[in-house]
Amino acid sequence: MSGWPSASFPLCLHEMLIRPALLALFLLSIAAATARKPNIVVIISDDMGFSDIGCYGGEIPTPNIDTLASGGLRFTNYYVNNMCLVTRASLMTGQYSKTAKPGATLSNKCVTLPEIFRKAGYATLMAGKWHLGNHARAGAGSPNDRGFDHWYGIPGGAASFFDPDLLTRDGKDIAHEARNDPEYYFTDALSNEAADMVNRTLNQNPEQPFFLYLAYTAAHWPLHAHEEDIAKHKGRFTKGWDVLREERMERMQTLGIIPANCKMSPRHPRVPAWENEKHKSWQERRMEVYAAQIAVMDEGIGKIMNLLRKRRVFDNTLILYMHDNGACHVEYENHRKGPYLPLKTRAGKAMIPGNRPEVMPGPEHTYQSVGYGWANLGNTPFRLFKQHDHEGGTRSPLVAHWPAGISKKGSLVKSVCHVTDLMPTLLETAGIHYPKHFAGQIIQPHAGRSFAKAFAGKPVADRTNIFWKHARGRAIRSGKWKLVAQSKGKWELYDLDNDPTELNNIANENPKVASKLRKQWEAWQRGQ
Repeated sequence: MSGWPSASFPLCLHEMLIRPALLALFLLSIAAATARKPNIVVIISDDMGFSDIGCYGGEIPTPNIDTLASGGLRFTNYYVNNMCLVTRASLMTGQYSKTAKPGATLSNKCVTLPEIFRKAGYATLMAGKWHLGNHARAGAGSPNDRGFDHWYGIPGGAASFFDPDLLTRDGKDIAHEARNDPEYYFTDALSNEAADMVNRTLNQNPEQPFFLYLAYTAAHWPLHAHEEDIAKHKGRFTKGWDVLREERMERMQTLGIIPANCKMSPRHPRVPAWENEKHKSWQERRMEVYAAQIAVMDEGIGKIMNLLRKRRVFDNTLILYMHDNGACHVEYENHRKGPYLPLKTRAGKAMIPGNRPEVMPGPEHTYQSVGYGWANLGNTPFRLFKQHDHEGGTRSPLVAHWPAGISKKGSLVKSVCHVTDLMPTLLETAGIHYPKHFAGQIIQPHAGRSFAKAFAGKPVADRTNIFWKHARGRAIRSGKWKLVAQSKGKWELYDLDNDPTELNNIANENPKVASKLRKQWEAWQRGQ
């Protein structure tokens, strides 16, 4: 339009006829672009705490995730399940995990997001950890069997970042790619492969929308990172977990992530006061490696964002970022072995597994975890960890970014939502109906409720009755009430409006509420 004559010059008849036509074409092109189905990118990180990323109060630099948050939405009451597998099962199917994955693989009575999106004409792409059937081969419940056109990653739950177990591309063993590349790092490889998949898809058919599932293993154990990446975080954690928890909480309240009436949960009993910690240098190093894992992941997310901008599809791409559960407290044992732990490095050096203060984590021959103290920091201000259904195990960030579809950029969504809500939300966003039948099977209704209205800046009512049961936890949240227990322990009742960090068990003071919620949970557990 800049080439059109200015209003001070008379238009010739030809120009007078052409100009409205050009304008009409321009408006039609805008309408077509607006009507085009959005691309969907779902990014999930592994074993990270609620406040580990910058836009939720953390001190670890995550500038790219923070950019998504500032241009999109942050959910403050979004729940996942308490472990990797069960969250991923719910994410993929919109079902509670007891329905979605009762056995070794996903149930055929459930339909997955990529299956639905592929049938709707989307290219379906995955890079990362599957963990919904520990088989890479076709026909054994791999991602390619459940709707993904292309997949690069690992079928299991964890792996060395330098030599990942069962590294696979579309059912083919490609372990040699990592073993023959001394600079190989799994997080970088996932980001690069995801970018390549998107780029190839856009080259083959620029009009075809895509669904990308990017499932990082960062920051799950083992603590692995390149030395130059670890060095960037030297000294960042010298203050120790006690001071850093307080600083995080202050930032979280300033950001509005947690309410002003929120009180810090006490330091976990297994965590000493920082001033009494005997191995400060080793402890700092653990967190420096953990931070490096997260920062490298964030850089990879930035690479995807830059590609989408370059290919001019960024504005019409809905990007969701979340965690699969709370921070992991597990102290990796010296004797622990299994399929995730190589016996030797690629160069033939013997592995030294276990959280040993005399061995600094990070290099390929080490196999350590971040442990109780830093996981306590990661879940600030909440109690407990992964494997538990208290807030520290199940509360997750959710960042949503979609320039063409989100109206109130940079705002907070405080509605209570759950990972099972992603299925109906994404389908509504893409204008796709949830099927009653798929591949000859009657498909059970999903367990979620769409929160797509939040993208348009409209209020979303709190999700009613969210249930949990896995590992060391069982729980139900209904409105402000949460009934929760550890393993076979007694039920505890909390008023999350007034006690968001679950400090005051009021089950004895409210026996009718506790009884009602317990009966609802038991009915759900029985399948009623």
